[in-house]
Amino acid sequence: MIQDTSLRTSQDFIALEDQYGAHNYHPLPAVLERGEGVFLWDVEGKKYYDFLAAYSAVNQGHCHPHILKALHEQSQRLTLTSRAFYNNVLGPYEKFITNFFGFDRVLPMNTGVEGGETAVKLCRKWAYEVKGVPTNQAKILFVTGNFWGRTLGAISSSTDPSSTGGFGPYMPGYEIIPYNNLNALEEALQDENVAGFMVEPIQGEAGVVVPDEGYLRSAYELCHKHNVLFIADEVQTGIARTGKLLACEHEGFKPDILVLGKALSGGVMPVSAVLTSDEVMLTIKPGEHGSTFGGNPLACAVGMAALEVVRDEKLAENAERLGRIFRDRMQKEVVEKHELVTLVRGKGLLNAIVINDTQDSKTAWNFCLQLKENGLLAKPTHGNIIRFAPPLIMTEEQLHDCCDIIERTVREFER
Repeated sequence: MIQDTSLRTSQDFIALEDQYGAHNYHPLPAVLERGEGVFLWDVEGKKYYDFLAAYSAVNQGHCHPHILKALHEQSQRLTLTSRAFYNNVLGPYEKFITNFFGFDRVLPMNTGVEGGETAVKLCRKWAYEVKGVPTNQAKILFVTGNFWGRTLGAISSSTDPSSTGGFGPYMPGYEIIPYNNLNALEEALQDENVAGFMVEPIQGEAGVVVPDEGYLRSAYELCHKHNVLFIADEVQTGIARTGKLLACEHEGFKPDILVLGKALSGGVMPVSAVLTSDEVMLTIKPGEHGSTFGGNPLACAVGMAALEVVRDEKLAENAERLGRIFRDRMQKEVVEKHELVTLVRGKGLLNAIVINDTQDSKTAWNFCLQLKENGLLAKPTHGNIIRFAPPLIMTEEQLHDCCDIIERTVREFER
């Protein structure tokens, strides 16, 4: 890599991005150059706890040696063939991941939003070929507050003005109903052209919004009653983040279509997957969907290694145990003792605190700046909500250290 010796400080790198990059993000002013396990270091050498894990893409921790070993070994042999030919890693990966999650078939893609688009296409194709919905009349239900990316297809289901404003017209065939509302779902399902219901088991980008207990299971049963596919967007909640391998497991059911991404590579490269049954998957024929990079040998090797880490290091169990400790401490030492924070919520190690302020204020942003100064990186979402999602390899001692930082920052901030 060519090194520019004129770039030395964080401000140098920030100014360079500001000058040459698109202004489509508002990052916290930490310029990171190295990561290991639960820690990150900036270009000045300051060490931080990572309490965001790249929006749950780094569940296995930064630069996990088992994943990097798979990446290195496969990169020396073969990285990409396209799907014009077979390769000797895709088949083993497909067998591994379908057995791992208990589905018949998988369609490999790259990014989470590509996984979402794939699920929508599969659902529509199934509607026409299996359910018998008239051509071009299939509808897919989404809920308020959902987020699965920023493609035109994804924003067409969004209720967030920052995602939709200035990008219309939007995708037809989508219907948005209230979240966590079974009556609204049952009413919408009366339309025989409804083919699918796509939902995050916990809404991550909306602020770690957890639905009422039983909502997901009842929604799944309603969908089956009306011959509608339940599509679980587990790009953020899946792969052990919430204390189960999949968040749907908290309510004891398996979705008809499962969308995975983010931690499927442990943060090493874009890897996503859509898993479903023979009945749904085999409606797609050659030439009807694909990706040059989807299912490439490098991604397949990395994906298997990433899931092996989740299994072998019992990350779901660790997330469940540490999540309870975290929420208990936040409730007793922050929510009940300070006016700044009004609520803590979440499952496993996907949690959020709600700042006692309006969505339009900068309080949560300034709080995260103070957390950064104290050695912990997190980021607000939806104004007054701060999402906390550390790597799942975190130890109890490290978690308590992070809680100490959060509690100290609350005290400092209130002063």
